[in-house]
Amino acid sequence: MPEFLQLVPPDEARKILLSQLPEVLIRAEIIKTTQALDSITSLPVLAPHSLPEFVRSTVDGYAVKARDTFGAADSQPGYLTLIGEIPMGSRSLHHMKNGQCCLIHTGGMLPEGADAVVMLENTQLTVVRKTPLEGDEIEIFRAVAPGENAIQVGEDVMAGSVVIPAGRKLRPAEIGGLMALGITEISVAQKPKVGLISSGDELCNPTTKTLPGQVRDINAYTLATLVQRAGGHPIQYGIVPDIMEELEKTARKALSECDIVVITAGSSASTRDMTAEVIDRLGAPGVLVHGINTRPGKPTILGVCSGKPVIGLPGNPVSALVNGTLFVVPLVEKALGANPRPRATITAKLTVNVPSQAGREDWIPVKLVPSIDQDHPLRTFFNADPIFGKSNLIFNMAEADGLLLISPDVTGIEAGENCEIVLLQ
Repeated sequence: MPEFLQLVPPDEARKILLSQLPEVLIRAEIIKTTQALDSITSLPVLAPHSLPEFVRSTVDGYAVKARDTFGAADSQPGYLTLIGEIPMGSRSLHHMKNGQCCLIHTGGMLPEGADAVVMLENTQLTVVRKTPLEGDEIEIFRAVAPGENAIQVGEDVMAGSVVIPAGRKLRPAEIGGLMALGITEISVAQKPKVGLISSGDELCNPTTKTLPGQVRDINAYTLATLVQRAGGHPIQYGIVPDIMEELEKTARKALSECDIVVITAGSSASTRDMTAEVIDRLGAPGVLVHGINTRPGKPTILGVCSGKPVIGLPGNPVSALVNGTLFVVPLVEKALGANPRPRATITAKLTVNVPSQAGREDWIPVKLVPSIDQDHPLRTFFNADPIFGKSNLIFNMAEADGLLLISPDVTGIEAGENCEIVLLQ
């Protein structure tokens, strides 16, 4: 197969790949909520009850009937009779009548008859004493409206409402919300298995000493962590020599055992062509795209074999990592049924001119350097300092804080321009 029959823009290439995949049938499993961080919900989560379940105070102060405070001010305070203190963690036995109040603490349950809370700092005891006692008069220096300083029943969520939709990645906030509702187990999508194959006669295991001409395998490990972060389960199939039959044998095994297969090939055109031929042999329709109009990562191969995606990534570590993000991560998210979320970005000022070729999408590693705004000394902005280097230099990527995208419709970005940086996490 000739190399790069037609270079395809990355967005178009991703659409071609995804269009050839069957509808995802999410495989669900029940796990403990405490172990569900970064998992993807397979079903909508419904609130079993309202939250909060009772009207509660948001401040320390006095529970009151709001109308009893109307007109109260510093120059003309209102006076209410204290009938007791509301215990934390239990229902108050008090029933508020006109002209009465109860001492209440943050999170406490409002007693029957009360509909608002006056903050402690807007009150005063008429008798100077460390703590108020039942029967004391409380001066009110500020009126409150009904519902003020109180959270109503169901103000967070109502019983029966969808609190977490299907396809949501569970973050610390979602885990906390589930615990607040007493949901200790949850249905999540099973992690898709991603088979990782490294091919190349020059590769050796990182645990061994390199011989002349050898390099340690990097891509198997960077891609494995990339897959893990996306929610997948990476499975290593080791290093395969540049022998067609060996690569095909290993790829068939990975395809039979995994949901996605990723092959990183050597840098030569012959090894990339061998990867493409192997993908064509694994099943129809085979290779869909051979060559992406992007830098780094032009030699990327996208294929589908018997309903499963098979990706051929360049052997250069930076190329493999960038294009793994562009093509492997979306496949993992699709297999999980994950809803798309915006990428974390930051606006930064470019420090030098960065040229680009029209019609090609460039991803440039950058280091973000904080700088103080001279006109506003309390403000900090970031400069984007490009890291130039070849795509086989992994520590260029390790030094980077983010990636600058130069779109195909421009021929570069000038120094001093504000640009959007995709943060590396």
